[in-house]
Amino acid sequence: MAPVGGTAVQDHVALAEIELCGDLIIAASAAQDRLSLESIDEVLKVAEERDASNRP
Repeated sequence: MAPVGGTAVQDHVALAEIELCGDLIIAASAAQDRLSLESIDEVLKVAEERDASNRP
């Protein structure tokens, strides 16, 4: 629990990583077999990040 007084620090990178892990856990629990590398990339939106970084 954060102290009263607003001294809580948020690590946005850590929060984003936790969200991605949660997304992977949900995808894995919904899958009937192991997730393929392509499925993992889709859950993590790897292709979207690559496309965004390749734009001029």
